Formats: sequence, C-alpha cells, structure tokens
Amino acid sequence: MKEIRWHGRGGQGGFTASRLLGIAASVHGGKHALAFPSFGPERRGAPVLAFTKIDDSKIHDRSEVQESDYVVVMDETLITPGFEKGVRPGATILVNTEKVEKYQDALKGFQVIGIDATSLAMEVLGRPITNTAMYGALAAASGLVSLEAALASIRTEMKPKLAELNVKIVEKAFELINN
Repeated sequence: MKEIRWHGRGGQGGFTASRLLGIAASVHGGKHALAFPSFGPERRGAPVLAFTKIDDSKIHDRSEVQESDYVVVMDETLITPGFEKGVRPGATILVNTEKVEKYQDALKGFQVIGIDATSLAMEVLGRPITNTAMYGALAAASGLVSLEAALASIRTEMKPKLAELNVKIVEKAFELINN
C-alpha cells in the first residue's frame, strides 16, 4: 500500500486533491483507494491534513496514515520542526516553493522535490489555489496514477469550465516535474 499525506491550509483544496488522487487511482486506474481529511472546526487559513491510501487490493485499514511514502506540502510555512515524523525514510516530499534547496539539509534522508505551484496557479487561475498543481506534480513524481487518469478525475469531478483550467495546471505541473 502507498500512503500519501497532504499538508495545506483551509481553503487551499488539500482534501480535494486527496480525493482527486483517490478517484484517479480507483475509478480511472483500476486500484483501490481511500481519501480522507483530518481537521476539526478550523477555518480558512488554518493548517489541515488530508490522506490518501492506494493499493492493488481492497483497503481495510481506515486509520490515519502513519508512515507516508509521499508528502505533499501546499504551503511551505507548514514545514516546521518535527514535520518529518511519520514519513518513511527515503520518502518523496513535494514542496510548493521557489527555492527547494533550502529544505535539502532539514529534510535529509528524503527525496525533496520543489515546484512553484503558486506561480503556476496564478498564471492559469489568477488565484493562489495550488492543489491541482501539487496533484499534477505528485502524479509525475510518483507514478501512482497516469497523467490520463489524473486528468479524467478532474473532468469527472469539476464543472467543465473549472475542469479545463485545472487540466492545464495539472499538465503543466506534470511536465515541469518530468523535465
């Protein structure tokens, strides 16, 4: 089983990205998946977590992710001391940042990949909503779902006009990570 932990802030769409990944893996990828949030009554801007589990067989364990294979950080200010607790050694950590090198020392033992998802979202959406850029980056970096499955999940879950903008973001993020 592959376990993914999403770090974001309320309103950034972390749980939406987690759900899209689960849909891409299960509906469009032939695997089994669970996606769930972990937050209380937080409001917009408060730190939130979301989780996705993906496996070839049915997933019976519905508990929170304990040992993440992948971590997606939509707001780099959420990388604080102890952040790496619950992340498997050698795991991949994707960070929305302009300067990924500043995390190389703090996150030794992990594969740290950076993408400026905020600029990408501003360019396409005109708003700093980074969830689908980070989703596209994760799809590219992990191979958990194909680009086609990722795009299909967006098209089935979003209204057409919004879907096409987010398809562009995912495609651009996917390409940036693969180059």
